[in-house]
Amino acid sequence: MVKGVGWLTLRTAEGNARRAWQSWGMAVQINPSILSADFARLAEEATAAEGADWLHVDVMDNHFVPNLTLGVPVVESLARATDTPLDCHLMIEDVDRWAPQYVEAGAGSVTFHVEAAAAPVRLAREIRAKGARASMALKPATPIEPYEDLLSELDMLLIMTVEPGFGGQAFLDIMLPKIRRTRELISKHGLELWLQVDGGVSASTIERCAEAGADVFVAGSAVYGADDPAAAVRALRTQAAGATSTAAWACGH
Repeated sequence: MVKGVGWLTLRTAEGNARRAWQSWGMAVQINPSILSADFARLAEEATAAEGADWLHVDVMDNHFVPNLTLGVPVVESLARATDTPLDCHLMIEDVDRWAPQYVEAGAGSVTFHVEAAAAPVRLAREIRAKGARASMALKPATPIEPYEDLLSELDMLLIMTVEPGFGGQAFLDIMLPKIRRTRELISKHGLELWLQVDGGVSASTIERCAEAGADVFVAGSAVYGADDPAAAVRALRTQAAGATSTAAWACGH
């Protein structure tokens, strides 16, 4: 099977054509996080990470996490300023109400935290119906096993490898077994589900994440703290692809 990613035109429930992101085969993806970018130059920073698969946009409300970042208007502006699709990670309360608005603002993927969602299955289906990929995030202390039956409703699962709320934190090695267990569940059910990791992903940790089963990597300071963000994206991709090629979980793909 050819490995890669690309845009697919979908028809929403309202009958409107909308582009949505799909994958075929298995491919490593690097998603720079603008949380580590210069907020005064977001449009320029979005294009600086040339070669990125997605631009990861952290939305925080100072309630679900102790930090306040940006919201729908900024996402709308970013969607107009870059051709790189937006992966919006919502660290907010009342996510069932707000998540669909980020699809309408131009996000190609919307991630909600299961800890904040009142009806995660209904929310995932609503996000998908509007034409975006639906993703669910788990905090470090939230186990994956209770949500095994929900995996088929998702396009991506995000395992937080730091406590959500702030960039630049140290990677939590204790999350590696959780990544492995999640990959085993994905394989068990034969799902085409992306497994994303976010938090402390860098040149020193990305290979361990890939070996454990992750295939989508959010990198903030590792990209935007580099002299050449585009070169950093390429280097991280090379590392992750190399580790994936020899990982036990990937051998059967």
